[in-house]
Amino acid sequence: MRASLVILANGATNSNPKIVTVAQMVAIEQASERNGVSVDTLMENAGLAVAMAGRRLIGGVVADVSVLVLVGPGNNGADGLVAARHLLRWGARVTAYLVRNRPSPDPKMALAAEYQIQVATCADDPELSQLEVLLGRSRLVIDGVLGTGNSRPLEGVVKEVMLRLCHRRNRPAPPKLLALDLPSGLNADTGAVDEACPVVDLTVALGRPKIGLLTFPGAANVGDLEIVDIGIPPDLKEDKQINLELITPGWVAHRLPSRPLDSHKGTFGHALVVAGSRNYAGAAFLASQAAVRVGAGLVTLASPSGVYPIAASKLTEVIHLPLPEDSDGRVTAAGAGLIASLVEEGPRRYNAMLVGCGLGWSEGTTDFMERLLLNPPVLNPPDSEPSTNTPVIIDADGLNNLSKLPDWWSRLNRPTAVTPHPGEMSTLTGIATAELQKDRAASVRHWSSLWGATVALKGAFTAVAEPAGLVRVSPFSNPGLASGGTGDVLSGIIAGLMAQGLSPNDATCCGVFIHGDAAERVRRRIGESGMVASDLLEALPKTLSSLRQLRVG
Repeated sequence: MRASLVILANGATNSNPKIVTVAQMVAIEQASERNGVSVDTLMENAGLAVAMAGRRLIGGVVADVSVLVLVGPGNNGADGLVAARHLLRWGARVTAYLVRNRPSPDPKMALAAEYQIQVATCADDPELSQLEVLLGRSRLVIDGVLGTGNSRPLEGVVKEVMLRLCHRRNRPAPPKLLALDLPSGLNADTGAVDEACPVVDLTVALGRPKIGLLTFPGAANVGDLEIVDIGIPPDLKEDKQINLELITPGWVAHRLPSRPLDSHKGTFGHALVVAGSRNYAGAAFLASQAAVRVGAGLVTLASPSGVYPIAASKLTEVIHLPLPEDSDGRVTAAGAGLIASLVEEGPRRYNAMLVGCGLGWSEGTTDFMERLLLNPPVLNPPDSEPSTNTPVIIDADGLNNLSKLPDWWSRLNRPTAVTPHPGEMSTLTGIATAELQKDRAASVRHWSSLWGATVALKGAFTAVAEPAGLVRVSPFSNPGLASGGTGDVLSGIIAGLMAQGLSPNDATCCGVFIHGDAAERVRRRIGESGMVASDLLEALPKTLSSLRQLRVG
């Protein structure tokens, strides 16, 4: 399953849409009405947007195409009836199938009758034989049965209708299936799914995506995710209070460092990558090369002396700093002093530091991490310019080693981002992985506040929290990234962006988006099976170029 993000009205917007619960969406709609935009207006806008999305889903032409709209009793069904009107107006052969009775009076049904939309009802189709015929001849089905207000298991005729839809979708030449706001049977708040919930091609989120669309297991049923503007007024207080956002390409584009024509390598910063060990030399390569590929002016790789000849043969653009190693090929604590001495002498000024990829896990590497990053600060010698403003990203074995040091976060001496995968997060926190994964946004928000650091919990829909409480979520879920080394590439991307002046939080949010977009490009080119970390490196400049084209204003 993958998710892609489309903002119809203004794809280059420099703001992110809020991710909402059902209660938050209700409050936004009520505030919208108080500000002069009625629920009826929102419905009309939503129906038109859904009709346009359905037309695109089947190739852009709907004339003489059979379309089936499954209509429920609530606002979702009303939105579906609006979509049916527009599709009929564009030449489609539309049937509205009422799964349950609509309320009376029903202005949307009245308008459907005026347009002479063919209407069938479940009440007149007890064996669902007419439904079977309609499903069999339709090229597009719109699921407008249940909306965000439903949180109970499907039952009765609604469940039977959805099971018939699922069965038809599993047969040869299935119709395209569009879910209006969310697939029926998916809990909008929790992501729980009923056994009869269909797997759709496209979900059109109305105004704001619901958190259940980005939460597993339900996210696997969503298909592509398209967020449409339905006319909610901007700058609502109820919107601004929400501290969960979906990262968009426009938001990232507006935060990328500029590339002036009169620049030189010093313009784009110097990243220090502390990575690698005898068993994990590839991690050092992937992280360093990623920092280069996202535009850092200079990159220095500090790695154990045994890794140096391997890395140097592959990394022609990188400066190398061999570090003392132990008998197992891991860096020793003395390496922290060597790095400090270079900074003290002043020949190099590092604008960002990445520590951890492939370092290994031992008493010596733990001592190294403590001396390098924790107070008393190794990189802040007396009578010299303080280095505590040099940001650091800590990943992989860097985090595993920190987990051995009690209250490590209280001794951090610089702006910090940490990027654990769920297993590393469990090691850091002592909380079971499954518990952390139940509410990923809440997990990263809590630990970011406690640690005073940006925290990115990697995985499908990577969640990035800043200490103040705002969480931003990546729109990407790509199984091709479930392979060794892709996390090292992400860390290098973030380090390269920090070297160019982005804050740890902005660099991390932008980094997870760039990483996800590059993976999507690779997936489209070669597929997701067999994708390897190094495939991402060549895609990074293409992703950056595409994002820069979105800059407006």
